Amino acid sequence: MDAQLTDRLIDIRRQIHAQPELGYEEEHTSTLVKQELDLLGIDYISNIAGTGVIASLTRGHGPCVAIRADMDALPMQEETGLPFASKVSGKMHACGHDLHTTMLIGAATLLKQTDFQGTIKLLFQPSEEGPSTDPEKKSGARRFVEAGHLDDVQAALGLHVDPSMPVGQISYAIGPALACTGFFTIEVKGRAAHAGASPQLGIDAVVIASQLIQAAQTIISRHTPPMETAVLSFTKINGGVAPNVIADRVVLEGTIRALNLDVYEEVIDRLQKLGEGLGLIHQAAIIFDLYFSIPSVLNNGDVHGKLQRSLKGVFGQQNALEKIPLLAGEDFCYYSRKVPSMFYLLGAQDPTSPGYYLHHPKVIFNEQCIPLGASFLAKGAVELLEGFR
Repeated sequence: MDAQLTDRLIDIRRQIHAQPELGYEEEHTSTLVKQELDLLGIDYISNIAGTGVIASLTRGHGPCVAIRADMDALPMQEETGLPFASKVSGKMHACGHDLHTTMLIGAATLLKQTDFQGTIKLLFQPSEEGPSTDPEKKSGARRFVEAGHLDDVQAALGLHVDPSMPVGQISYAIGPALACTGFFTIEVKGRAAHAGASPQLGIDAVVIASQLIQAAQTIISRHTPPMETAVLSFTKINGGVAPNVIADRVVLEGTIRALNLDVYEEVIDRLQKLGEGLGLIHQAAIIFDLYFSIPSVLNNGDVHGKLQRSLKGVFGQQNALEKIPLLAGEDFCYYSRKVPSMFYLLGAQDPTSPGYYLHHPKVIFNEQCIPLGASFLAKGAVELLEGFR
């Protein structure tokens, strides 16, 4: 990629970074994407899942492949001090989706100048981080798939920036690569009473919640096979009103992760049954709500094999690294369970940064990863067309 295009893409990235938008609110970002596609003369459809855009490039006859970028930001205050830092209070591109969107625009630019046979779909997707404003609790990728936009696709390719890995490297895992992920709340409803004079008249939600947290530790340590990877974490607890009142309500929040879908569902089932059992013992109401849940990303070895020329050409064979799976969640899972897919992690480490990771208010990404990501998406899409012909 030439320096002029790289500089233009960096400018686009900074525009997106300064105007972060949460899931299903990506109006400004979507408009910018459409403006860039209009300049390139690339056809697209818009308002997909609200703010999504799907562009298509077709040359002759052949298979169809998809390359994807997510567009949404996170509800957090940026603390990087960058000159192009977020101008929107309480919102930040702390997961690098501004870079992903920019890379896909870059890939579109490169593909416009490339000969190939077939169709390449460019998926500019809203709401990867979680369907916070969607009453049906569906992420952008799930909505794209359910609307039929991958029905004619033979393979999908995606990537995610990794600020812990040097620029110039790319990593992957075959099979389950990113975790089944769920976020839950557990509401414990007891009965208030005077904590000193008549505690026997209450149903202590604090005690019940603490028992639930302690007992839940055995779900992983005693009920999950030791060779399976799974995590159950309670991350938030809130309850009580005064030091002399038995709490009648406590709310717990947390996350469940596993690579194996069966193990993931077993952890959910045991946690729910544990709550039901404690509710019976204490005559309390315990309400379990798994309000967000996605399966694991499945990386396809055959698709990876078809991308070897692109990986070597952009990164060099020594810089395409096979690593262990991560227990992070990613709604690219819906594409990977619809069509054969590969999802890679792209090195974006900033040498001046002290090492903050994704979702940190001070995380800084190295913009020199942009031309590499754009080139790989473009070359990879063409190589997949050739591989599936």
